Amino acid sequence: MVLWLLMSCFIVMLAVGTPIGVSLALSAAVVFYALMDIPLIIVVQRMFTSVDSFSFMAVPFFMLAGAFMSEGGVTKRLVDFAMSLVGALAGGLALVVAVAGMFFAALSGSSAATTAAIGASMIGEMERRGYPRTFAAAVVASAGTVGIVIPPSITLVVYGSIASVSIADLFTGGFAPGILMGISMCLVSWYISKKKGYKGEGSFSLKRVARSFFECFWALLMPFIILGGIYSGIFTPTESAAVAAVYGAFVGLFIYKELTFRDIPKVLLSAAVSTTMIMFVVGGANIFGWILTNAQVPQSLAMMFTELTDSPLVFLMLVNVLLLVLGTLVNASAAVVIVTPILLPVVHTLGIDPLFFGVLMVVNLAIGCITPPVGLDLFVVSSITKLSIDAVTKKILPYLTVLLLDLLILTYFPQIITFLPNLVHGAL
Repeated sequence: MVLWLLMSCFIVMLAVGTPIGVSLALSAAVVFYALMDIPLIIVVQRMFTSVDSFSFMAVPFFMLAGAFMSEGGVTKRLVDFAMSLVGALAGGLALVVAVAGMFFAALSGSSAATTAAIGASMIGEMERRGYPRTFAAAVVASAGTVGIVIPPSITLVVYGSIASVSIADLFTGGFAPGILMGISMCLVSWYISKKKGYKGEGSFSLKRVARSFFECFWALLMPFIILGGIYSGIFTPTESAAVAAVYGAFVGLFIYKELTFRDIPKVLLSAAVSTTMIMFVVGGANIFGWILTNAQVPQSLAMMFTELTDSPLVFLMLVNVLLLVLGTLVNASAAVVIVTPILLPVVHTLGIDPLFFGVLMVVNLAIGCITPPVGLDLFVVSSITKLSIDAVTKKILPYLTVLLLDLLILTYFPQIITFLPNLVHGAL
């Protein structure tokens, strides 16, 4: 009865357009009030307790770092650098979007932020160069998916905090999958562009590559400062987020000089709003997950999975299906908070590396960013282009197909994810 009422309330609230964090928290509150005779103040207390963690302090700082970089002229320089690398190929601007998406993902930690930053500067430009608006929107939305895979990923921070897995190792493990996804989307864009006759922009020049690289050098340096500082022991992952925020402000104010002191209140407000949305979702998902745990759902699912198979590969394929479906309904951070405590015991039982599992989970949920009805990247590009979600979704199918192929490759070859973390540990 508890599970039925919880899921019914949640589905109804999503159907009427209630924000995901509110849907999670209110569903739990209804169950508390109607069936469990628990004071509603517990909802607020548990939501606060779930985010009252030193690790979660990384979220607002990484959000702030991305906001400083975005406002400080970094996006334009990253796009110029990407243009110098791949702009001359067929469909040059479409390829630039995918490459710039990978670069900006290494600064923002968020798929929505990556999509918004690249989309604001590239969708209009692609239209002016003869690309259909629907195609431009699909390319930008797909490029945004790597925002939660390539570090510093907010979703990986959430997983690491819940699963007690090294956030630094998760960050390192996210590089290869993110690059694989980016290259795959470049190939799709190139194939479609060749077929449709979309031409490149100018010619390739090493001199131009070198010039644009040096112009965005300070922006590209930030991920290396973060990971280098963590692995050298200079600071913790949470402290690295604060360093990234200070570095982002410094670059925008004193190096690129496109960020002014007058802009700082606006940037702080933007980061605060984004952080509040994420933390509210995490808090709501935590109380939602607490009820699921109380109803013995994790134990039942764990038993079901172990009875179905004792093969790690079969288990991972089943989880892929589960997460792909879940990713169409809730955003990545909420899904991680709900699912991780349920699946992690089975992961340990089957001998699956929790680091590999965490990154694979985030790749799954990144694909959910471009699948309706709750594909966050779809909503972002829809608001920029004024196109319907259906119109964008039709053009995004080739990218969705290749991302699913990437997911299968990562599932069968976990070394793609674990190679870099193991290499770093071996070097240290």
